[in-house]
Amino acid sequence: MLQTQFFKLLFVGILFTSFSCNKEKTIPFYTTPDFTPHFLSDAKEINDKIAHRISDFSFLNQNNRTITQQAIEGKIHVANFIFTSCGSICPVMTDNMKIVESHYKNDEDVALLSYSVTPWIDNVEVLKEYADNKNIKSANWHLLTGNKAEIYNLARTSYFAEEDLGFTKDSTDFLHTEHFILVDGDKRIRGIYNGTLMLEMKQLIQDIEALKEEKSIFAML
Repeated sequence: MLQTQFFKLLFVGILFTSFSCNKEKTIPFYTTPDFTPHFLSDAKEINDKIAHRISDFSFLNQNNRTITQQAIEGKIHVANFIFTSCGSICPVMTDNMKIVESHYKNDEDVALLSYSVTPWIDNVEVLKEYADNKNIKSANWHLLTGNKAEIYNLARTSYFAEEDLGFTKDSTDFLHTEHFILVDGDKRIRGIYNGTLMLEMKQLIQDIEALKEEKSIFAML
């Protein structure tokens, strides 16, 4: 019995040591529109200091399925904001999101959310056609449409999608951003990336792997 307890404590100690040694790999938390990073590794300190979460939502995906915050509960997810008729950055962003999709297409712990910023045009049928044209097949990649004000509010006040503008705009100002936002399983923002740059997808995937490792360590503690 004592031997079992000893090995259990030893295992936890090794986990703590491993986590500390990899502190330089810690993925920061972001709680404000200016994306000031907070590097924390203590679970209590995280819970005490990181209050910002992605708010609840409810939208339809390309398969006419209602997607809510429950779809990302406990999952790492990546969010971006596009519109299907965009002829500038959106096609590039979708191509780059497909790089992420290719890594996690069968991973139920990772979700991809692409919110339409022209939901009055991008209804379910349009999103379905767009998904087919882009060969988006993964069950965990949702193209979302719904109420414009709700999407814009979520983008600006939850995801900080236009971080330099933050709360200064509302739904009357068009939302157009190249950012990909990385969110952990507790709906806390952990990264922001330029979605038009293929090289940034490599960093994004590395950070997703770091979050998966972090999640497994905290689950054992």
